[in-house]
Parts: sequence; structure tokens; C-alpha cells
Amino acid sequence: MTSSSSSSRVIEIEDGNNPEEEIDCEVTPDVQKRGADDNGEDGDVVPMIKLIVSYATSKHEISVPPQATFGGVKKLLANVTGLEPDEQRLFFRGKEKQDEEELHTAGLKDKCKLLLLEDQESKERKLEAVRMNEKMLEACEEVVKVRSEVDSLAEKLAVLEAAVHSGDKVPDKEFVVLGEFLMRQLLKLDGIKAEGEAKAQRRLEVRRVQSLVDTVDNLKAQNANPVSNI
Repeated sequence: MTSSSSSSRVIEIEDGNNPEEEIDCEVTPDVQKRGADDNGEDGDVVPMIKLIVSYATSKHEISVPPQATFGGVKKLLANVTGLEPDEQRLFFRGKEKQDEEELHTAGLKDKCKLLLLEDQESKERKLEAVRMNEKMLEACEEVVKVRSEVDSLAEKLAVLEAAVHSGDKVPDKEFVVLGEFLMRQLLKLDGIKAEGEAKAQRRLEVRRVQSLVDTVDNLKAQNANPVSNI
């Protein structure tokens, strides 16, 4: 005659493919003593159960009182998984558990397994945030490339400015060509789709180029009328 086992058999879902695995929920709870009272005597003993939580490729063990809620478990798991409680979905015996439900009423015992999944909407929001961040970085890189070209044009403008202020006659073509190159940079900046920090950087560079274009026009006018430079 086969002796009866002290363990109860349950079915637990291990991953998103929903394979079934038999596991044991052993009734061997840990205990936690409350602090001693004023007479130095030990306080009441609080039974604790250990839960094994599967998340992605990791497993986490936590000890909680049987009267704890699934919402409380989520708060503990937030510290080890990085998922906020509202981003978590906890499953026991293939069914999602609600935050307000207590562990003991759901049938959880020591060594029971839970499955933790990230909420799909939360996952999609994070993926979208990653995509947006990648786009922003790409836009920032494009702005940096334009800025580098504008730096070179600004150096050429400084040379022309020094020549005009010293009274030298500068060929009008120099101002025309430099102005055209600066306008090309404005067109490049206008074609960059940017959000957030990249958009702010693009706006600053647009203002800078516009200021340089104004300087070119002013120098061109001064060069055409040297008397006004005196």
C-alpha cells in the first residue's frame, strides 16, 4: 500500500507557451518571530511561506506571510525585477491573480510557484520609448554633422569679416557662395525629423545659421560701400 504524500500536487504555467509542469507546494512554512515584549519574552511567531517566482529566464524566491496579498507580492518583486507593480501580472495555477486577493485564500503554500509576466501595454510603451530614443539619437547625430559643417563656414565668415573691417576689397562672389552654403545647411536642418532634445538642438542650430546669413548680408553691403565702414 502506497503511503500518502504530505505534498499537494498543482499545475503551474511556466512560460508564454503555456506548457504544464507538475510542482509541489510543500507545507513547510518558515517562521518569523516578532520583537520581544517589555518583559524580554519572545513575541508571537509569524508563519512565513516561501514563493518561487519565474520571470523571463530568472527565478526569484521571496518569503511572505500567507495573509499577504498578491499586490504586496508585486511590491516586493518590483525591487528585484525592476517592474513597477502596475506593470506586473501574476499567475498561479494558470490563472491571473488580482492585487487584493490574499495568498492563503488562493491556495498558496510553501514552495509554490508563481509566474510573473510583464503587462503587454507596459512592454509596448517601453518598446516605443526605446524606438523614440533611437530616433532622437539619430536626429542628434544629424544635427551634429550639420553643426560641424557650419563651424567650417563660420571660420570662413570670420576671415571675410576681418578683411572687410580692415578695408580690403573682397570679391562679391565670396559672399554669394558663402551665403548659398549656409542656406544649404538650413535646408538640411529643416529635413531632420526631431523630437525632444534633438528638436531643441536643431532649433538652436537653425538660429545660429540664420544669424550667420544675416552677418554675410551685412558684410556684403559694407564691402560694396567701404565708406560706411569708417
